[in-house]
Amino acid sequence: MAEDKKSVVVIGLGYVGLPLATHFAKYGFSVIGLDKDPNKIESLKENKSYIPDVSDQELVELYNNGLFRALFPEDGKELLKSTPFVIVTVPTPLGDNNEPDLSFIISSSNFIRDNLQQGQTIIYESSTYPGTLEEVILPILEQTGKKVGKDFYLGYSPERIDPSNTNFTLASIPKVVSGQTDECLKQVLWLYEQTFDKPVPVSSPKVAEMCKLFENIQRLVNISLVNEVFLLCKKLNIDFYQSLQAAATKPFGFTPYWPGPGIGGHCIPVDPIYFQWKLNQYGMRSRMIEVAEEINNQMPQEVVNQIKESLPNKIGKVLLIGMAYKKDVNDLRESPSLDIFELLVEEGMEVSYYDPYFPKITIKNQEFVSVELSTYDIQKADTVVILTDHSTINWKQIKNEAKRIVDTRGVLRFENEEDSQ
Repeated sequence: MAEDKKSVVVIGLGYVGLPLATHFAKYGFSVIGLDKDPNKIESLKENKSYIPDVSDQELVELYNNGLFRALFPEDGKELLKSTPFVIVTVPTPLGDNNEPDLSFIISSSNFIRDNLQQGQTIIYESSTYPGTLEEVILPILEQTGKKVGKDFYLGYSPERIDPSNTNFTLASIPKVVSGQTDECLKQVLWLYEQTFDKPVPVSSPKVAEMCKLFENIQRLVNISLVNEVFLLCKKLNIDFYQSLQAAATKPFGFTPYWPGPGIGGHCIPVDPIYFQWKLNQYGMRSRMIEVAEEINNQMPQEVVNQIKESLPNKIGKVLLIGMAYKKDVNDLRESPSLDIFELLVEEGMEVSYYDPYFPKITIKNQEFVSVELSTYDIQKADTVVILTDHSTINWKQIKNEAKRIVDTRGVLRFENEEDSQ
């Protein structure tokens, strides 16, 4: 491959697209990031990152080296025409009736179609149901009259980014890749071989699309199982955490998952529903996914029940710690903390919250401002509820100053273990 092939356009600069764009830039690729959100474009032009996994300093260095620029799609379409590789990382949310919302994928595909050039390779990383590339995207691109595998190349590579996970860099996570034809796979594989330690080629885009859903179906089922067993152990007066830690000492055949207030983020709550939707098109369903989803959906109410039980009169002042769906991220998507907040407001509770990543949030059309988590804020609450275990929080302070605590993450248990060592 010629050196001039080391340029990429990334469409969609969210939690997947921005880290991916800067990743390629760090490996010497010339990268253009496209996004319609003016707040994102303005922030990036000022070298200010809105993603915890990408630092401001990284942006400064990449901009200064001329390796990364962020533009609106219309401003970047001429650059797209001269770029050999285009990667799409746009959102794939659920619609109002829990059906796949492919509007962002379709809009991006129309944009690419209108600017598609001979020999370009188009790769999609957005999570979606098996068959999307072949049944939805390919027909749009073929409206140009160009033939896939000959005039342009098309592939799918599911994103595997785990925000705030410092144990696995983007390059070290094995990268599943696929192509619509053998020649397509060859082009896709070449690109990812340049910056990823272990590309994993599979036989078809459907396999790659299913791979991503399978990963998150497994996590939904396992986490829902753990949450259910945790609740049952509580009723049986069994120390769940000690039981789980004991089980985890088995060196084979067991993987520990930890309970929480419910599953959040874009992937785990959404991807299994995409698969269910696809199954429904063929008159099939997964009973396992249905049950796991039901358990997960019940968790916010279960947490509210625990909070009410902690209060002498079943009502009072509640301080929620953590709104993000997981620790050390600024992501509220599908966060069970928001559902718990709403349910408590409906119960007539006086609710406050603390989250270092969200100074303000809106619950039931009312704006709330994060407290400072001072001694006064902690002691004022009748119950403090730990929903997200951000690593920057002083958990010993919470333990020492709170009147009552509902710990949905087991944070204080682990703090106790560290204190005893």
